[in-house]
Amino acid sequence: MPRKLIHWFDIPVLDIERAGDFYSTILGLELTHLEAPPDAVMKWFPSDEPHGGGGLIQGGGRKPSGDGCVVYFNGGDDLNIVLNRVEPAGGQVIMAKTGDDKSGYVAFFFDTEGNRVGLHSRG
Repeated sequence: MPRKLIHWFDIPVLDIERAGDFYSTILGLELTHLEAPPDAVMKWFPSDEPHGGGGLIQGGGRKPSGDGCVVYFNGGDDLNIVLNRVEPAGGQVIMAKTGDDKSGYVAFFFDTEGNRVGLHSRG
């Protein structure tokens, strides 16, 4: 039986407001506060599915990293639209759009917190 494999993701941040502003700016969406463990503050990305998607977390022993797992956000019809917002919002593009029409396109950036994040699109 097919199922959605990813249930939730956390992106660790040092400054929840700065990171929230960054992702709101580049993705063109509004993040909302989420109930968090007592030693953490969280904001989540909107999702059509209950308990789906993911969020930002400050605290709880989590630290941003440019190494390790990478979250890929949907870049829409052309990921360059999102990618072009990264540096003006305080991030750093580390790999420009690359790929092809068959498998799609990817790009990578560092967010304001130092996390390596990916974008994927079909165009």
